[in-house]
Amino acid sequence: MSRPVIGVTADLMAPAKNGARRLRETIFTLPQRYCRAIEKAGGAPIILPATVSTAAREQYLERIDGLLVSGGNFDIHPKYYGEKPLKGLGEIKEERTDFELELTSRALKKDMPILGICGGAQAINVCLGGSLYQDILTQVPNAAEHEQGAKKHSGGHHVRIHLGTRLRQIINRTELEVNTTHHQAIKALGNQLVVNATAEDGLIEGIESSRHLFVLGVQWHPEVLSPTRRIHAKIFTTFISFCQRFAAG
Repeated sequence: MSRPVIGVTADLMAPAKNGARRLRETIFTLPQRYCRAIEKAGGAPIILPATVSTAAREQYLERIDGLLVSGGNFDIHPKYYGEKPLKGLGEIKEERTDFELELTSRALKKDMPILGICGGAQAINVCLGGSLYQDILTQVPNAAEHEQGAKKHSGGHHVRIHLGTRLRQIINRTELEVNTTHHQAIKALGNQLVVNATAEDGLIEGIESSRHLFVLGVQWHPEVLSPTRRIHAKIFTTFISFCQRFAAG
């Protein structure tokens, strides 16, 4: 059986002084771990750079069998969910956000399998009409620490996996240790989405669609943990299985 082709959205670095170096042009980047996780699960990853061409975006979707919206160290501008920026808002990458939201919207209309990781989960929520906490620290009283980059390779806190969800079927556990590096979080849930995981402080850590073939978003980084923890690898193998189904028509 041929491997389904999985498009993975790339990050971008705009021209700016970067330490001792100065970037003279925009550079697309993507950590290798995303592609490795897809390939190990049975998929064939291709990297999707943000493009302003609507025709090119549609051609991307004609050539892939699944979409992975990757994470990144940036924030989604609150204008996309009808709010004004707060002081705690981080770096904005509108070119990437425009690209990912439109690509996700088109993929949803095709009922193409979608996996959103960290900021990718937030993009799915915003695309479906939801909103975000712009800065957990200032907007959520008594919230736990969710920017745990130092623990990315070991896991920093636990989430509760909700009964009756696809994620519960995949994980087959009531609780899971995860690694999170986010300072934003899902606030109002998007249309036709359900919560499948919550942190101990009550913040939403996972979402999924109640009407699409496979739309799953997790606020942690399973692609980092999957090489050593099979339970996280199951998220990718399940995603790929649905991409195979989509490819078969």
